[in-house]
Amino acid sequence: MNQADAAYYSSDIAQGVIKTLTTEMPDARPAELEERRSQMNKSQIMDAYFKSFRGEITGDVIHKSILHIFEIDLDAVSLLLDGEKEALAAAQNTEAGTSPYSGSLARAVMDSRLTVYGGLITGPEIRSMLNQMFGVNLDAISSLEKARISLFSKDQWIVQHEHDLFVVYTGEGDVDVKVYPTSYFVEQTGQNELPAELRHILQSLGYQLDANQKTCYYADPDGQAVPDAFKGQTMGAIMAAIRSDYAHL
Repeated sequence: MNQADAAYYSSDIAQGVIKTLTTEMPDARPAELEERRSQMNKSQIMDAYFKSFRGEITGDVIHKSILHIFEIDLDAVSLLLDGEKEALAAAQNTEAGTSPYSGSLARAVMDSRLTVYGGLITGPEIRSMLNQMFGVNLDAISSLEKARISLFSKDQWIVQHEHDLFVVYTGEGDVDVKVYPTSYFVEQTGQNELPAELRHILQSLGYQLDANQKTCYYADPDGQAVPDAFKGQTMGAIMAAIRSDYAHL
């Protein structure tokens, strides 16, 4: 997508959100609408945008909206098993030599999923569909916006801010997870290792500590993707540590 298209789509999303807020807050002034928009998390922005959307919702529309709202490129995310099967089936209808894992085919799989909704689909339904297809939990990602936790997953940075304190880094296929402090945390605290209390909590979840006590590491013993519940426990432990001892940083 070129810069002109990107700017247009970003503006289109902002206008769609304001349109929805105008319907929900008919007596609000423009400044109040803009203030409300600035307070919304990414899932709420997505919901408001699709409430206002009047065109056909396609895989391409979803891809562009996720790219601009969440800064996640679905073309670069591998499909889960069921999605792979659909992509392989779709590949039979494409020119010989086309990879079934190309971005265009991933969007084609989204298009095939969308047919069951009959053209009427909400933001929560889209997020559920994407979690089933790609294992991308956008609601969980949205909840991390102000948590000060950087998240690397699906071969790209999903959440990353300058003043984040800890990193959760998942490997290929989400079969392993590493937790370690950011350079900002080290600069602010003078500690180049994970806090002792956080280490102990993570170890109680099954993480192993590296020799330098800088990184906690977990790998699924069966080589399966780490379940969302385990990721949630990990995030919860880190958030609790931040609230307890590092909210002031």
